[in-house]
Amino acid sequence: MSTQRWTIELDQVTKAFNDEFKALTETEINWRPNAEQWSVAQNIHHLIVVNETYYPTLQKIRNNSYDFPWLGRIAIITKFFGKTVLAAVQPDRRKKLKTFPLWEPSVSNFDSDILLRFQKHQDELKQLIESSHDLIEKNTVISSPANKMIVYKLETAFDIMVAHEKRHLEQAREMNQIRIKST
Repeated sequence: MSTQRWTIELDQVTKAFNDEFKALTETEINWRPNAEQWSVAQNIHHLIVVNETYYPTLQKIRNNSYDFPWLGRIAIITKFFGKTVLAAVQPDRRKKLKTFPLWEPSVSNFDSDILLRFQKHQDELKQLIESSHDLIEKNTVISSPANKMIVYKLETAFDIMVAHEKRHLEQAREMNQIRIKST
């Protein structure tokens, strides 16, 4: 299986974030109407945090120290969790979700370089995906970094990451529109 579909989609998401939010000031990118809603910057930071929690898993797989989840041996469970999580992170955002505490964004303000940090992160993520071709071919199963009982194929993890990024792009767009209307 080619990893190109994920890298192309990540490039599109990165470009959209950059095109739409690069002109925002530090105050604007950190703006939020209340404590329950995330700023554009918090959405970006959240994506970096979530994606990077997968890195240690792949590193452990590469150095043969990963404890493969026993539930991952049961194909129907792996398929069920993969489909369920993927459906939950789709960009349509009909249903609001609460993230795991592990993945909560920082409540502080971010410097205006958050978009540059995101770009760098996206480049690293693409390299990680491209270097995982062999693991995808082996149908490698991993557990979610947030809950070891949630298992899915690595291929599905990459689908989840990309869909999740698109979901938060939409959330950031909505937040920016709310900010514009409030001024």
